[in-house]
Amino acid sequence: MEKIIVENRTDLSWQYVLSYISTVIAEGKISKTSKGPQYCFVTTFQLKNRVVHVVADKNKLSDRFVVYEG
Repeated sequence: MEKIIVENRTDLSWQYVLSYISTVIAEGKISKTSKGPQYCFVTTFQLKNRVVHVVADKNKLSDRFVVYEG
């Protein structure tokens, strides 16, 4: 069984946050680490007036995504 954890540190709606995470997941587990393959560590999305980052980390039993602006 797979599980994902999402932490939204923005004021964006969940619709947008999940669409960014979905894009990262669609690219697949492309980073090779000692924990095994995992999703891209940091993916940046450029919007009109903002920049949104999706940070991915692999825990023992799940994949964790943190979304923030910067």
